[in-house]
Order: sequence, then C-alpha cells, then structure tokens
Amino acid sequence: MPDASAKIEIACTVNGSPRRFLAWPMERLLDALRRELALTGTKEGCGEGECGACSVLLDGALVNSCLVPVAQADGSEIRTIEGLANAGEELSAVQEAFLSCGGAQCGICTPGMILAAHVLLEKHPQPSDAEIRTGLSGNLCRCTGYTRIFEAVVRACQSTSVPR
Repeated sequence: MPDASAKIEIACTVNGSPRRFLAWPMERLLDALRRELALTGTKEGCGEGECGACSVLLDGALVNSCLVPVAQADGSEIRTIEGLANAGEELSAVQEAFLSCGGAQCGICTPGMILAAHVLLEKHPQPSDAEIRTGLSGNLCRCTGYTRIFEAVVRACQSTSVPR
C-alpha cells in the first residue's frame, strides 16, 4: 500500500492519451482530474457518491470519481466527458441529443448523465423506457430536467451514430 503521507506518481490513460502526474494516494480521482489534468468537465455535485455528477469511465465501468482514491486509478484507462466526443471534435450521438433536446439546464449533472447514457446505449442500443430509467438512476438532476434528459436518450437511440 502506498505511503499516504507522500505524493505518488500516477500513470494512466486518460481520454486515449497516456498521462503521468503526482498526487496524494487517497486524493479523490475527481480532484486529480480537475486539478492535475485540468479536466474540469467532471463536476462535483454532492461529494458523497449520491448524485452521479462526477461520473467517469474507469476501465469501462461507470464510477463516481468522488469515491475513487486516485491511487486506485494507477494503470487504468479513464474516460471523462471531454473524451466522449469523436476525435475530440465531433460530438457523440448522446451529446448531440442533449443539445437538441435541451437536456442540460444548470449543467452540474450533465457530464454524469451523458456518460451514464453512453454506457447504457453501449449495452442496450435500443433500451426500453424502464432500461433508460434504470440506466440513469444513479444520476440526480437538481433542476428536475428529467423529461428532457429522457427525451435526449430516446433521440440518441434513433441516431445512426450510437456511441461505440
């Protein structure tokens, strides 16, 4: 186990690029992404793993980055909202749908919601209404924009470029 009183080097792949940085072993992945890598798309909502605003993909699994010690991410592949756009420029089908349906209100929950929808559509390209509700259930919207968020996921399903 790393010494918690000294910074350690973290080597991981973030949004397809190898990255190395120093961090405290028990520092939250959320904070390291924002502070050390300047990836500020990942938001802190509650800081307790309840809202999903800080969701990222860690080795393909959707996780609340506020609950993951950065030492756990060493050697892992991380994908944030910044890495979801194709080649960093063309928005994914989910991102496009959120824009066209007005699925973002204050924006705090949006990165986590989009990543949760992305994971859902990778597993179920044509999910039922119940599967959409379940797939987004780990994410809370303070603005109660659920109807537009739900519509965005449905629209993304109809797109020919469902995320892969």
